[in-house]
Amino acid sequence: MFAYLDRISYQRMQDVTTDQLNAFEFEGNRISLLQHMRGIRVVSGLPAALSIRTTFAARPEDRPYEDAEGPDGYFRYKWRGTDSDAHDNVALRVAMNERRPLAWFVGVASGRFTAIYPVWLVGEESAEYQFVLAFDEVMRDDWSEPARLQHPADLALRREYAEATIRRRLHQPVFRQRVLMAYNSQCALCRLRHPELLDAAHIKEDSEGGQPIVPNGVAMCAIHHRAFDSNVIGVRPDFVVQVRRDVLDEHDGPTLQHALQAIHGTVLTLPSERRAWPAEDLLEERFEQFRSAS
Repeated sequence: MFAYLDRISYQRMQDVTTDQLNAFEFEGNRISLLQHMRGIRVVSGLPAALSIRTTFAARPEDRPYEDAEGPDGYFRYKWRGTDSDAHDNVALRVAMNERRPLAWFVGVASGRFTAIYPVWLVGEESAEYQFVLAFDEVMRDDWSEPARLQHPADLALRREYAEATIRRRLHQPVFRQRVLMAYNSQCALCRLRHPELLDAAHIKEDSEGGQPIVPNGVAMCAIHHRAFDSNVIGVRPDFVVQVRRDVLDEHDGPTLQHALQAIHGTVLTLPSERRAWPAEDLLEERFEQFRSAS
């Protein structure tokens, strides 16, 4: 399953579709990686769950289950319903007890998912009807060895590592896929359409409290993303691109001329949906940084 997901997601660089996940074959048999109308995939005849899914919703409050990060930095995945002995919940418990890795499909649009794998279930909180998710072996092993984590400083380090890992393995990939889809998989500055060369640039960095939501992102090719992060280029709140004065005055080669100097004064190519446009207050805050650097 993981090898198949590597192929269809181009090593996690692209989202995957329902049709692709339904087309998985093992030893000549078609085995969908999604469970129809349910979030937990259990293959007939196998005791442990194979995958889990979080349904896409434009508004988080519209999701049927509130999967969320816990106070210790670990993510929680809700049971199906509230019956501990329900077949799907039992299959998740088997996966947890046998330390079997799963794939997690996080909805980024209708019928499209970011594939997060492998993940492990490492704990269960029955009172809240949920399991605890680990995103790598370090998180998995830290959770299962609490005896060496009694000191508050050790617990704080565990939480810090978990938060950083979730940001890298979950928030950033999901953020990237949602931003690229909003911008129709093209750079907003030069309209390059090769997804493998595109990034989701944060307007307000997550290290500064920026949220991983589409209005805090702009689809950019690698060179424009690097230039934006370095304040070589800036974007005004009216979506007009500005290039730093000293760069405009340089004389170099065609890359400088066409990739940077030529975009000065152009307007971002914006998403078709107004709600996906860059937040003007965030652009204004970020443009002040550009002006200060200039």
